[in-house]
Amino acid sequence: MRAIIIDDERLARAELKKLLQDYPEIEVIDEAANADEGIAKIENQQPDLIFLDIQMPGKTGFDMLSELERTPQVIFTTAYDEFALKAFEVNALDYLLKPIEPKRLADAIQKLHFAESKDNRANTENINNSLLTDHDQVFVKDGERCWFVKLSEIRLFESVGNYAKVYFGPNKPLILKSLNALEERLDEKIFFRANRKHIVNLRMVEKIEPFFNGGLMIELKGGEKIEVSRRQTVKFKEMMSL
Repeated sequence: MRAIIIDDERLARAELKKLLQDYPEIEVIDEAANADEGIAKIENQQPDLIFLDIQMPGKTGFDMLSELERTPQVIFTTAYDEFALKAFEVNALDYLLKPIEPKRLADAIQKLHFAESKDNRANTENINNSLLTDHDQVFVKDGERCWFVKLSEIRLFESVGNYAKVYFGPNKPLILKSLNALEERLDEKIFFRANRKHIVNLRMVEKIEPFFNGGLMIELKGGEKIEVSRRQTVKFKEMMSL
């Protein structure tokens, strides 16, 4: 498992690297001293895991996560315990207080292995992971209500914590599925990852306008306005032949 340590304290990075030597399955491929450097290195190297400080000069660790298109597994490392609740709201794997105790690090690595084995079990339990087309129908259940809906009728998927909100017609049910997992099954020629929180059906785009900082704002047939991040705008323009 490839990891990047992001922390503004050089000694803290060195100490964590030393502790991680006891875990040969984790390869520290790089380090970063601030959020901007961390974003660049994550996007270039696509690590499986990041050890992330929260309080850094400029942007915080939370700010950094909000700017990522795809987030690896996250273990927070911080000297402050007041951010623990927020850390788990962003689906962090664990939250380690500095100075990091070897026992707590061992617990975090155990959680990491458990998450991995859960993913592996899902892959071996004959779950159909083939690419879905817009002609396919999917079963959507939210509480007592159920729908059997064609993918072509779904205009938007929106990330809500561990769930995804599915927009079709007047309905917006929640399903227990991450946006990353959905993206793997959807045809990218039709369903486009506009930003960290939204996947849009390109055939449901009604309006496109320039937006702040080189991005775009698109309006869907249901009236939803979705920002296309600056990083995704280039790809979007190519796909839409703008």
